Amino acid sequence: MRKINPLLCAVALLLSSVGTSHATAAMIRPFSTSQASAAVPSPWQHQTLPKVPNPNVFSLVEDEGRTVLKVESHAAASTQLHPVDVDPGQTPVLEWAWKVSNPVAASDFTRKRGDDYAARVYVLFDYPVERLRLGDRMRISLARGLHGAELPTAAIAYVWGTAQPAGATGPNPYTDRVQMIVVDSGDAHAGQWRQVRRDLARDFEAVFGEPAPRVIGIAVGADTDNTGESVTTWIGDIRFLP
Repeated sequence: MRKINPLLCAVALLLSSVGTSHATAAMIRPFSTSQASAAVPSPWQHQTLPKVPNPNVFSLVEDEGRTVLKVESHAAASTQLHPVDVDPGQTPVLEWAWKVSNPVAASDFTRKRGDDYAARVYVLFDYPVERLRLGDRMRISLARGLHGAELPTAAIAYVWGTAQPAGATGPNPYTDRVQMIVVDSGDAHAGQWRQVRRDLARDFEAVFGEPAPRVIGIAVGADTDNTGESVTTWIGDIRFLP
């Protein structure tokens, strides 16, 4: 397993390192309140991935009169992670906007070599480890012992894909503890801002078959390390709504 398990381990280490003051924040720090060319604001933190030599390049830029996050991905993968503590029963709606220069042609969530996306928003949930299958519990316990942090046990990855149409869902090819939901697909809307609004509680129940636990983190980026392709992605403010 080359990417998804290292991603969750890296996320776990970062969540444990930022401290409770940020991890208990319900709001997501907007990009639009920062100046273009400024550093990506805290508590957003760049998280590289083990065994992925090329990270994405993140910057704040002005686009259509607002500051947004720009992601340049060239045979690369890494994320910007923001810890949160959100009850999806109270604020189940996640809203954001994204734009991509082009789709990743070989993107296909059914294949490990196709596990790349022009844009992705990961939602990390605090799923009780005791409710996992025995094999999953053993893998999580081993990973927690090796990395010394609380490994997220469930995640939804909202992606801009290619092989699957918008609306398609399914397990990630590395682990079914990450469930994929294709929000946009192909090149029909490349170069256009797309407004996205998702009901996390409804989506979690649809892909995991049970009520959503608390949300503990949001991670954003693009992903081209498996396919060796290139994409530029822009992501606007992300927020939770009732």
